[in-house]
Amino acid sequence: METQRPIGVVLVDDHAMTRIGLAFMLKTFPDITLLGEAATGAEALEVCATTAPNVVLMDMHLPDQEGSAVTAALLRRQPGVKVVVLSSFDDRALVERALQAGAISYVLKHASAIELAQAIRRAHDGKATLSPEAAQVLVERMHQIAAPQLVFTERERAVLQLLAQGQSNAQIAAQLHVSAATVKGHVGAILGKLGVATRSEAIAKAWSEGLVKRDEPQA
Repeated sequence: METQRPIGVVLVDDHAMTRIGLAFMLKTFPDITLLGEAATGAEALEVCATTAPNVVLMDMHLPDQEGSAVTAALLRRQPGVKVVVLSSFDDRALVERALQAGAISYVLKHASAIELAQAIRRAHDGKATLSPEAAQVLVERMHQIAAPQLVFTERERAVLQLLAQGQSNAQIAAQLHVSAATVKGHVGAILGKLGVATRSEAIAKAWSEGLVKRDEPQA
């Protein structure tokens, strides 16, 4: 039976002590081999071009550029490489930039040696490993993509704003110079688009989703 080759890894981090510690951790796993190290983004691209790793452990804060930019550049040159971002920060903006750049995983540096090794193995197999913070960002992005966009006409927005101020159909009709029946029709359309059954539910959802201006005085 052919012996499976170890997973080749390149470690990118600007802190020498961090690299030493991670290298020591990785050497305890026989199915993972450290091919090289880099302290900057430019050096990372050079080392990866020379060693052709399977997985790259990428820090997000490098002295010459952000890890997400290095990730994007690396994947343009070597699309088969899997990038595991290994960061001390759970900042949502960092997570989103890393995932947008093409990183398959986002792991915090306090992960144990076993967790890190498992993340490397999963990345090599094309499977993601995400910290809870990174997973939340991904879920929110998916919901934003899946959620239908609420599109209101200019008149419906005006009616919704007045509804949020607590005005009745008659009061809204007087302000907009239309009939009460017309306002009732707009209110029905608004309820349908918001997916609610009552005016109070519509108002609550409008406030919670920022669909009305909060600087408008309420009656």
